[in-house]
Amino acid sequence: MHIYVTGATGFIGSAITEELRRRGHEVTGLARNERSAEALLKAGAKVHRGNLADPDGLISIAGRVDGIVHTAFDHDFSRYVESCEADGRLLEAMARALRGTSKTLVAASTTSVAAGEPLLTEQEPAHPQVPRSASESFLSFAEEGVRTAVVRLPPTVHGAGDRAFVPSLIALARERGVSAYIGGGANRWPAVHRKDAARLFCDAVEQSLPGARYHGVAEEGIAFRTIAEAIGQGLGVPVESIPPDRAEKHFGWLAMFVALDMPASSEGTRSLTGWAPREGRLLESLHDAGYFAE
Repeated sequence: MHIYVTGATGFIGSAITEELRRRGHEVTGLARNERSAEALLKAGAKVHRGNLADPDGLISIAGRVDGIVHTAFDHDFSRYVESCEADGRLLEAMARALRGTSKTLVAASTTSVAAGEPLLTEQEPAHPQVPRSASESFLSFAEEGVRTAVVRLPPTVHGAGDRAFVPSLIALARERGVSAYIGGGANRWPAVHRKDAARLFCDAVEQSLPGARYHGVAEEGIAFRTIAEAIGQGLGVPVESIPPDRAEKHFGWLAMFVALDMPASSEGTRSLTGWAPREGRLLESLHDAGYFAE
């Protein structure tokens, strides 16, 4: 198949591009600059120029490919709600471009779209009040001839090259001289390695089950205190509990995520696809993938 990948040079997207190529698929990646274009060509992919600010140009390739994998997202958390709304609009535009074609559209979502469940399963729809739920609204186009699917990812997609939540927590702990958690730190974060996540995206493309929700979850829920303790050990700094009323002052923009309890299961995904994690766990990655290097 010929698959168009947005975010194809990103942390997860580059692993998806590599895995699709390994499976024999042709890949065209979205490139917003020359550096991204060079990286795509080096990876054996073709290049489509565009950016998130120009949806029409970004999806003009839709008629020439067999499917789309969308992982690009604006991670400016100072305008998080706007970024989520823009992602929802872009996915709707992609789905409209593919309407009636039986082509595949697989997008990245997050386990936080339904945080608060005792254990989030694939059957639970996104909660409308959660901003990132906008990234799942396009699933309804399964009724209009598009093979839509989402892969929900944990906040801790880990591995070499990670620049997301855990590296931000490490940087904060290094800056403040303390690795912190909120209250008792019993709230849980699921986790997955980027290569395992990439294999699931490729499985979703190849199986093309309309309206499917997949969970890229290797570890159902790691207590946040455990993560904080691993960071403290890795940096050689103390580990402390922060009361909830001081969380925003200490964590800044991270506070809204640090407090979340969002254990998630991938039992349905494993049963449906045969997917199973192969790579190391989060705490292993912290020590093996250069997380504490300055």
